[in-house]
Amino acid sequence: MRLPTLWGRDKDDPFGALHREVEKVFDDFTKTWPSVGALTGRFLMPNIDVHETDKGLEVTAEVPGVDEKDVEVTLVDNLLTIRGEKKSERKEGEEGRMVSERSYGAFQRSFTLPYEVDPNKVEARVEKGVLRISLPKSAESKKKTRKIAIKTAK
Repeated sequence: MRLPTLWGRDKDDPFGALHREVEKVFDDFTKTWPSVGALTGRFLMPNIDVHETDKGLEVTAEVPGVDEKDVEVTLVDNLLTIRGEKKSERKEGEEGRMVSERSYGAFQRSFTLPYEVDPNKVEARVEKGVLRISLPKSAESKKKTRKIAIKTAK
């Protein structure tokens, strides 16, 4: 009689074999997912930072190796969308190299902004692999903002 083994350790265990096959299928399937790609070093989903200043919002996104012409920033109502694509590059046998591979893929991130921004003053630029977007508050949003005094409880 065979004693039970730890899950997937015994090669004759049908449940262990099934477990390994399911893991392999999911590993193969999720290799193209942005979040998994980010964990494995593939570039598919840029890291984003959003900071609020007294003037508005500052958004930065890491886009290493992506050309300025391959990035698009749109603002529709209060929805900011950043999309782009890092082009595929593969060279074999050129300039003394055996193989040179670069990661590639398309990405898109969208954010609902917490207030109206002035669309005519929005600026975006890419420098050294970092996309910076300045989103100044609209005059209307500035008027609607007010500080509420907090009173001590009695």
